Amino acid sequence: MAGFANPAVITVGAMFVVSKGMIRTGGVEFLGRKIIQFSRGNPQLALLIILLSVALASGFINNTPVVILFIPVIMTMCCEFGLSPSKYLIPVSYASILAGTCTLIGTSTNIIISDLSVSYGYDGLSMFELGFLGVPIAICGIVFIFFMAPRVLPALSNPICRLQDSDHRQYLAELRIPHTSPLVGKSPAEIFKKQYPALQVVELVSKSRIYHPGRDRMTINGGDILLVKGSLNDLVEILHRENVELPSSESGLILGAQKDAPIVVELIISPHSSVRGQRLERTDLARDPDINIIAVKRSNLHISEKQIHDVRLQTGDILLIWCQDSKLASLRSGTDFIVIEDVYEELIHKRKAWWSIINFFCMVGTATLGIADIMTCSLTAAFLMIITGCLQMRDGYRALQGDVLILIAGTIALGTAMQKTGASQLYAESFLAIFSGFSPTVILGAVILLTSISTQLLSNNATAVLLLPIALSTAAGIGVDPKPFIVGICFGASACFATPMGYQTNLMVYGPGGYRFMDYLKLGIPLNVFVVAASTLFIPLVWPF
Repeated sequence: MAGFANPAVITVGAMFVVSKGMIRTGGVEFLGRKIIQFSRGNPQLALLIILLSVALASGFINNTPVVILFIPVIMTMCCEFGLSPSKYLIPVSYASILAGTCTLIGTSTNIIISDLSVSYGYDGLSMFELGFLGVPIAICGIVFIFFMAPRVLPALSNPICRLQDSDHRQYLAELRIPHTSPLVGKSPAEIFKKQYPALQVVELVSKSRIYHPGRDRMTINGGDILLVKGSLNDLVEILHRENVELPSSESGLILGAQKDAPIVVELIISPHSSVRGQRLERTDLARDPDINIIAVKRSNLHISEKQIHDVRLQTGDILLIWCQDSKLASLRSGTDFIVIEDVYEELIHKRKAWWSIINFFCMVGTATLGIADIMTCSLTAAFLMIITGCLQMRDGYRALQGDVLILIAGTIALGTAMQKTGASQLYAESFLAIFSGFSPTVILGAVILLTSISTQLLSNNATAVLLLPIALSTAAGIGVDPKPFIVGICFGASACFATPMGYQTNLMVYGPGGYRFMDYLKLGIPLNVFVVAASTLFIPLVWPF
């Protein structure tokens, strides 16, 4: 129970609320608009502006909402200028991770390590202390990304452009055949071949039985459902022609220029979405009469369920829907989905932008000057975000990522147990036995490398909590100042570039970018090696043993 009252958990929770308030008032969104304006379609200039903008924002705001904001900005920019979003999305994630190590509040991991260090009887980290090394590492890392990302990342087309489409992005959709449709009586394998050659009819569901067009000779009857796989433009055009309809919709898709006209948007399941693991038909989205689900897409993976409504949603899944423009406001205000459409839409609380900016800088200033500790400052800032109207109470509750907070509290308890039972001391002694006779710098490098490897598979927060007591015991065992090891855990835990599971922002861009696992290795392994090597060499110079 003590883990839930730990200052680290409370501070991280408050920072989630503060970050959400900054996003909802449009402070960071304004920056995104300027990127499109200044880049003018130049791919190199666009990448540079995006990397610098993301790094600047991520140094002071939690990485996750920053990346969530920049995904639709990048997708829209690439659509407007004919660029490939897969060249930009992984760099955005990596830049946010690099910049997060520059300040105490840049990532929740730094806050946790600082508070735990105090609880173990050592000094915590000041607001900009990590910046002495974090800023040079971030600059070098961003320069590396700028030159290497265009060379090693794939060039995949933008899936949401209405004028351009891509064979790479294929959606799985269900189409119901009305009794009055001219398609009745025709072969399902032939009906779309001439006009939509790229569209594939996967299955025919007739009277609860499933038939395969390539194997079973069947004709279409009224009320049958076709399971098809096709591109965005093909699916929207077929629905627009009213020869078919959505099984869950009472009327066909009608696009027009009238007020509050229906629009087609993509929704990406976010890492902390409440619908993860749920069947699609049981979600509030499927039961909403104002929202019509057209199709579902899972990046580079096969969906095993036989019908769309049986699909269990996962992080990164993409839902293609159509709804009224007014419905987008409620979708944007939630945290379950990332809306890929219309980034120029005015945000609801934009008139409160100045309140949120003043509030944020007061929080940073008071914490930096030592007027109050970071927990008190962040709680006060979260409180002010609510009472000044920058953030509704409902949005504030939704901003709290419960799974992250419970994970931190649980691993803090596990770390305490390791310390009290002597497990940390045992691991430290075993670790020292391997590196006996080596200098403290080599041992520090080994600790940083172990942390970096662990964070590719575990949460970076969990890795930091578990390895910090071992690092402190190791420092005590060789008789040196523990501060270099505390800082080393900060940099090692954030060196999580090599896998999509290493950090939630890596996983967040996996679906929208259409990436494969190998794409992360190409750019991530060199970055990992660089951060570990630079930390090992320069931490003892800034924080001597």
